[in-house]
This record gives sequence, C-alpha cells and structure tokens, in this order.
Amino acid sequence: MEVIENLLIGDYRIIQDSERYRFTSDSVLLSRFLKAKRGETVADFCSGSGIVGLHFYAENRGVNSVTLFEMQRELADMSRRTVALNGLEKTFTVENVRLQEIPVCYTEKFSLILCNPPYERGGFENATPQKAVCRKEITLSLEELCLAAKRCLKFGGRFALIHRADRVSEVLNTLHENALEPKQLQFVSGREGAKPYAVLVAAVKGGKAGVNVLPALVNRKG
Repeated sequence: MEVIENLLIGDYRIIQDSERYRFTSDSVLLSRFLKAKRGETVADFCSGSGIVGLHFYAENRGVNSVTLFEMQRELADMSRRTVALNGLEKTFTVENVRLQEIPVCYTEKFSLILCNPPYERGGFENATPQKAVCRKEITLSLEELCLAAKRCLKFGGRFALIHRADRVSEVLNTLHENALEPKQLQFVSGREGAKPYAVLVAAVKGGKAGVNVLPALVNRKG
C-alpha cells in the first residue's frame, strides 16, 4: 500500500510502498556523507523510490540537476510521482534502465554519483523478487556498478556509495581497478564500540592515491 511520508526537511515528501522495498537509514547516511559543490550534476544509481537523490537535494544548495536511475518500472514510476509531488520536474529526471544499459548521452555527464547498491550475496531466499533485487547482487555486480560509474562520471567527478563493512577490501580494489580512486572512508556501527556493519566510501575519477579515514559513525537506527 502506498503512503506519502514527510522527508522532515522543509516541505519535501516522498511516496513509499509498504509492499515493496522501503528505504532504510543507510540511504540517509549516504545522502549526508558528502556535500554538494556549486553547480553539481548528480546521479542516484539504484535509486529505488528516489530517497538518496531527493534527500541530497533537500540537504544541499547549489545542485544543478539530479537524475534517478532505477531498473524496476514500478519504483521508477513511484519516483516520477514523488518528483511531481514536490514540483521538481525541472530539476529531476527519472530513467527506468539497468545501469549496464545507461544511454550514451549520459557518458561523462555527472560530477557526482551516489549509490546505495544491492550489496548482499545470495539468491531470492525468502524475499519477494522485487525486494531481493534491491538487496542482493542478482542483476548488478560490484564490478558492473563501478564500470557504470566510471563511464558516467566526468574526470575528477566523485562517486560515493555505502556497502557491507566486511567487503571493504573488495570495494576499494574494484574502485581502484576502474580508475575510481578511494579518497574518503567511514565505517558505520549500530552502537559505540560495536563491530561496523557498513562502510561509506567516496572515490574520485582519476584521483591520486590517498584515503582520508574518518572517525567511525554510530547509527543507532542501523
């Protein structure tokens, strides 16, 4: 069942469906990880209901445009209606497409790409197919994600994602192999002193080596 929820930033609202994959606090953490630069051209990969792109836009001034990329038609349609609900049709574009098939017009288009990807391994198990695609690497691998980011980023553009903490080595290596040099890293745990469950990583296309490791973030909603 669809509901309209307040974003708790200004008057922005978002449409959610209780029967589909709802956004989690991970999406909010990602949207707050980086600040926008002036004239930023933003993409939200694996955008789902559009929470990361919308939240980032609401939190930052100077964003020129936001493009939401979502492969599931129903979620992309929900995002379009959220954009209309907030009167953001001139700033937001929604593309219902797989990241592996992004049109050539988006090559080297963006200065910033944000992504809360499916980062669990495994099959459908007990989840519905629609929810499993959002959570698990069924239709999109980490390598394919990084390839898409590399193609769509301008030189010097930034790519930020949230992933499983126990896969941090794989994430950093895959970014580096695709000319996306990790520059900022922050682990996330559910309480003080607890083992991290997630990691936030920001990389720069064509950047020089050197990572700024930030103090661990405690997310009590995680």
